[in-house]
Amino acid sequence: MGGDPKQLITYKGQSLMRRVTESALALQRGPVIVVLGANRPQIVPELDGLPVTIVDNPSWPTGQASSLKTGLAAFYLTHKDIDAVLILHTDQPLVSLGLLLHMFEVYQDEDKGIVACRYGTQLSVPAIFHRNYIDELLQLKDDKGVKWVIGRHRSDCVEVPFEAGAIDLDSKRDLDLFQQVVTQT
Repeated sequence: MGGDPKQLITYKGQSLMRRVTESALALQRGPVIVVLGANRPQIVPELDGLPVTIVDNPSWPTGQASSLKTGLAAFYLTHKDIDAVLILHTDQPLVSLGLLLHMFEVYQDEDKGIVACRYGTQLSVPAIFHRNYIDELLQLKDDKGVKWVIGRHRSDCVEVPFEAGAIDLDSKRDLDLFQQVVTQT
C-alpha cells in the first residue's frame, strides 16, 4: 500500500477499520475484539468512542494465524460461555451488516458448526465458527488461516454466496482497481 495502512483506506466516507468494526457492533451479538499489529498508533484513533476491546499482536509479522489466535485467546479468556465467533478482516470493503445478519440467520437455521462465505473458488471469511472449533483455530500457525479449518470440516460447513468477498485490498494494485470500479459505478 505504499506505506499506508490498509485499515485506513476510506470507502463511503469511513476507514475500512471503522466500517467493519461498526458492522460487527451493530450485530449486537456480543463483545467485539479488534486485533492490531503494525501501525497501531495510526489505527487506534479510528476506534475512538467504540465499545471494543483492542488487543495487540506483537507477533503479527509471523502471519495471519498469530492475529487470529491473539484475538481468539483474548475473547475466549473473558467469554468462555460463547456459542460461536465471527471472524472478519478489514480489507474486504464490501462486507455489510446485511451480509453478517444473513450469516447469523443461516447459522441459526442450519445444523452446522461453520458458516463461511463463498467467492470464486474460495470458502473463507467472513466466517462463523461454533465454539467447538476454537481449540483448532488456536492451533493454527504462520499463514495457515480459517480456510484450512473450513477445508478440514467441509461437511460441517454451510456456504453463503458473497462474490464481492473476492475484493480484498492487499496491495496498491488491488486498491487502484477497486477505486476504478467504484468510480465507474
